[in-house]
Amino acid sequence: MSHLIVYQGGNSVEQWDLYDIDRIKTGNRTERGKVIPSDRYRVVVHLCIINSDNQMLIQQRKHNKESWAGLWDLSVGGHVVAGETSREGIQRELYEELGLAVDMTNSRPSLTMNFPQGFDDIFILRQDVDLSRLHLQETEVEAVRYATLDEILAMIDDQTFIPYHKNYISLLFDLKDWMGVHSKKTK
Repeated sequence: MSHLIVYQGGNSVEQWDLYDIDRIKTGNRTERGKVIPSDRYRVVVHLCIINSDNQMLIQQRKHNKESWAGLWDLSVGGHVVAGETSREGIQRELYEELGLAVDMTNSRPSLTMNFPQGFDDIFILRQDVDLSRLHLQETEVEAVRYATLDEILAMIDDQTFIPYHKNYISLLFDLKDWMGVHSKKTK
């Protein structure tokens, strides 16, 4: 895996590849914090870890985060940096945020959601993870826990979870055992 982080004046600056509306790399890049041109897009990734008890591993964002400070979120998320694929990006984010090394080489996103500035690839991993063995990223993650679908929906209502569409959260749980849009396997 190779990704691009530029060091300027002792500080690291994350760079992102820019894509066109058809998700083709333009050959241009931008830096974190800069305005993305209206006809260009970036890629972000999320991972939902769902255990055998049908609970999602969720993380609480640090209270000093610029956005959604202190709120609970999906298992892992972040930006794909320049030179990475979304698989490489989610594998890196998973290791950075939770200290969990998982080979995502043969994984594909369960779905991709569009948002105004880009594309969000969402991966789903069925795995029982021992929370006591995780190494939380000090600058990003305050805490982790498991939660059921109903608990997450209640957290959205009480504004302790990022205000995702409830149907989106339900869909993530629905897709945990299937790839694609059909509810049954075909012969």
